Amino acid sequence: MKTEHKIIFGDARDMKQIKNESVDLMITSPPYPMIQMWDEMFGEQNPEITKALKAEDGEKAFELMHKELDKVWDETFRVLKNGGIACINIGDATRTLKDVFQIYTSHARILNHCLKLGFHALPEILWVKETNKPDKFMGSGMLPVGAYVTLEHEHILILRKDGKRIFKKEDEKELRRKSAFFWEERNLWFSDKWKDINGVIQGLNNKDLRARSGAYPLELVYRLINMFSIQGDVVLDPYLGTGTTTIGAIVSGRSSIGFEIDKNFKESVEERIIETSKVVNDITNKRIENHKEFVKKRTEEKGELKYISENYGFPVMTRQELKIKLPILKYFNQKEEGIFEAGFD
Repeated sequence: MKTEHKIIFGDARDMKQIKNESVDLMITSPPYPMIQMWDEMFGEQNPEITKALKAEDGEKAFELMHKELDKVWDETFRVLKNGGIACINIGDATRTLKDVFQIYTSHARILNHCLKLGFHALPEILWVKETNKPDKFMGSGMLPVGAYVTLEHEHILILRKDGKRIFKKEDEKELRRKSAFFWEERNLWFSDKWKDINGVIQGLNNKDLRARSGAYPLELVYRLINMFSIQGDVVLDPYLGTGTTTIGAIVSGRSSIGFEIDKNFKESVEERIIETSKVVNDITNKRIENHKEFVKKRTEEKGELKYISENYGFPVMTRQELKIKLPILKYFNQKEEGIFEAGFD
């Protein structure tokens, strides 16, 4: 099996390089409206946003920022296949303007627009990011009425275009069976609260790029890819940043397309993808080892498991896990500018 990975340094508000209904899954974490570090970027897209912020008109700035994001969600709806899934990791923002502190609920604004587009909302995930920073208390500290709740979670919106995906061809059905997840992974991944994934520490040397990347953990992307696509599918990220979604697709045996508007990321993204490709099988092997540990513990507590994996020879919990075969990377190379190819066993 071969997969292809395209990195396009361009504006995802117009993804003319992608054909209608050609993408199986979209995963992204966009710039968060009303978070100060993104003000300049949004202002470059629409100068009226900068004017609204200078006037401290929070409601207007918030809406104008989302008008720019709307264009990306419109394009996402266009390129997704019927039955395709969109996963959007977004955090709400708190900000004080004109001496008024309030929350700006980006997750609700995005969801509202996507529903109008025709997406169907599926149960979302709360990514819990607990913080023990000494300055975590907002407002009046220990005194009542003026103290504020600290935001320690982000939203992962999960949206589907049209109805449930149908697997008609036998080769698709076979890939779906190979792409199954282990029973214990199903129990962990399909919870509506993720508490076991920590926020990422940026690995970029350039401080400005590190601040602007908005990178999220590989584990988060890897889960979503395995939950909502099968091997060989095409995964899109319209805000690629440091390339985490591309790496997640490589590890998972999916193809990918990533858009990034900031060309300053080019060297960092390509270096990270090439370096990470050397160790992707470690991630896959760790997943297998984790399952073996689960089997050992489960057997000690409950007795022998009923089914045996056809490809690995170890026990599994259910019949649906019999044909699991995780992709093992054999080679990874650059075909041409911005296009990489991966080959799997």
